[in-house]
Amino acid sequence: MQQNNVKKVVILGGGTAGWLTAGLIAAQPHLTHNAQITLIESPDIATIGVGEGTWPTMRQTLKTIGISESDFIQTCDASFKQGSRFDGWCEDDGSTHYYHPFSLPVAYQQLNIAPYWFANKEAVSFSHAVASQTYLCDHHKAPKNHLHSAYQGEANYGYHLDAGKFAMLLQTHCTTQLNVEHIVSHVESINNDDEGYISSLETRDHGIITGDLFIDCSGTHAKLLHQHYGVELIEQQDVLFNDRAVAVQVPYASPQQDILSYTKATAQDAGWIWDIGLQSRRGLGMVYSSRFANSDDAKQALGRYIESTQPGTDQSQLTFREIRFTPGYRRTFWHKNCLAIGMSAGFIEPLEASALVMVELGLNNLLANFPTHRAAMLTLAKRFDDQCHYRWQRIIEFLKLHYVLSKRTSPYWQAHKEAASVPAQLQENLALWQYQSPWLNDFDRAQEVFSAASYQYVLYGMKQLPKFPSMAMPAAIVEHFTANQQHAKHALQQLPTNRELLNHIQQFGIQPI
Repeated sequence: MQQNNVKKVVILGGGTAGWLTAGLIAAQPHLTHNAQITLIESPDIATIGVGEGTWPTMRQTLKTIGISESDFIQTCDASFKQGSRFDGWCEDDGSTHYYHPFSLPVAYQQLNIAPYWFANKEAVSFSHAVASQTYLCDHHKAPKNHLHSAYQGEANYGYHLDAGKFAMLLQTHCTTQLNVEHIVSHVESINNDDEGYISSLETRDHGIITGDLFIDCSGTHAKLLHQHYGVELIEQQDVLFNDRAVAVQVPYASPQQDILSYTKATAQDAGWIWDIGLQSRRGLGMVYSSRFANSDDAKQALGRYIESTQPGTDQSQLTFREIRFTPGYRRTFWHKNCLAIGMSAGFIEPLEASALVMVELGLNNLLANFPTHRAAMLTLAKRFDDQCHYRWQRIIEFLKLHYVLSKRTSPYWQAHKEAASVPAQLQENLALWQYQSPWLNDFDRAQEVFSAASYQYVLYGMKQLPKFPSMAMPAAIVEHFTANQQHAKHALQQLPTNRELLNHIQQFGIQPI
């Protein structure tokens, strides 16, 4: 059975998902027993290229692949991201906002500090009380300064990036540094062996490409897993209604304009608008539900937002791009010797930037259980599927949390509160959290997608307070809150703005690790 050893991995599809897959696999030959990596990319299919937000996990991913932080920031128009800010999600008047920062609440490893905040809830928001990073976001500060080495910082951070430039950087690095074979050709047919496993892909220009493990990164078409094997999507439109987006790139009014160090999400009557600051431009988009609005409504809402945030912008010079998607995930993620990564596996609206992190988590899951032989695939595929299903369900519940707590009154927001649209597990947790704060035992897997801290930030940002008396604060607890404020004050004094640090990096780079 020597011929069934996994010696060659074939990735179908480029873009960010395909090249991240190639990079992470090729950079760790000790986990893949020196498997050969080939990536096939069609010249006919353009990538969507909207996913511009990452989690802090991307820092370790880039380090593993071997890309320097300086090269990444200089090449990909990248900026620092320290979390998300939600404007107008609570009520119609849009007067309030809250943060979901990347930093954990103060003393999180020792205790659940949230119940002690309730007594001071009128004086300071939850995120400001427990996370000094929130103050950095208020003042457009960077999470590090020029003295920090690559991938290190004062505060936890991810990135905003140009997805098209990022894919090109990954492609160049993978092909020149990691020995990834790159084939540009259209796949015309998919061949199975006698057991139903994929044996090869037949290309228009490069003939037959054989492989032992095939990874589908072909986007929503899922050419291998869906079109070839018939694995359907489990649609989630009855839970999360958004299925359309209008995206636009807006140049800054001034080259030295402040750069947001968070993703700004602003609620609208039938969806929400994302606002992401890169070095040279802003990436904006209106995500909405076709049940409650059409593309003209979305473009008008986006136009009003642009005018309110950057008055005088000549919108006639902007290109508005329409995107359609079906929210959902595959019934099976690994079938035979084929597995899906990226949008082939599923896609949910870009709230909380979960798309790229699901690529990272899926690849880490694969590499931790990489099949050396076909005989191991059935068991490994089951484990892979179980993990993927759990993560998609948790993401859907967490995103739904942002909607179900709102007091906005339009039909779109009211429909989100209907019990039939709220997953049972989320309903159960919300009932429990009326009487206690989310904590570690609510999410007990070693690698949760969203921790209890994330639920706290959203719950208390949306003013959903539990029904029990405020707890008195012992001196030791007061010290934690005080330490957080002192750390915020110190960081504000020591750290440059996002714009200042990015200008420095463009000129001088970042010192190596």
